[in-house]
Amino acid sequence: MIKLQHVIGLPVLELHSGKQVGHVKDAWFDEHWQLTGIVLDAGRRFFTAMKSVLWTDVVKCGDDAVLIASETAVSHAGKADVHRSFHNGPVRLKDLMVVTTDGEQLGRVSDVYFSDLQGTQIVGYELTDGFIADIMDGRKWLPVPKDPDTVMLGNDAIIVPAGSELLLEPVAASDSDIGRNV
Repeated sequence: MIKLQHVIGLPVLELHSGKQVGHVKDAWFDEHWQLTGIVLDAGRRFFTAMKSVLWTDVVKCGDDAVLIASETAVSHAGKADVHRSFHNGPVRLKDLMVVTTDGEQLGRVSDVYFSDLQGTQIVGYELTDGFIADIMDGRKWLPVPKDPDTVMLGNDAIIVPAGSELLLEPVAASDSDIGRNV
């Protein structure tokens, strides 16, 4: 599994030349919250355009670098193009509350997991109840229900089926490497 927070900050390298084209700054998603691409550090041109790479152009997401086939995969996207993102877009996945259809809040998204490089569908959420609760009880992991139609990924909340609280699992300190392509 890939843990998105482990990808952020990794260098992005061109596979055949080894040239570094940037670092992963963020990830952006489509209207169905499927991973669409990565946003690279902007450098001096932050206010005009962002450098981005479509997720389909990523050859490998490893422990220490993200590899792309060619530097031509890097394009410029305006802020309006990246509507849903993990950290910085107008609609952010990080810190979205997760609520059951019974109205029970399970926590807020602190990270997301993907099955592998090709599977861009989110397979689980790491949830937090805040700093103190994280220290006292730890974070929780919620697998995404098998039927994606039972999850409503909105602009202000993620609504999951009633009973999802029974699927919550603790995220142990030893699980901090989940998603590091283990």
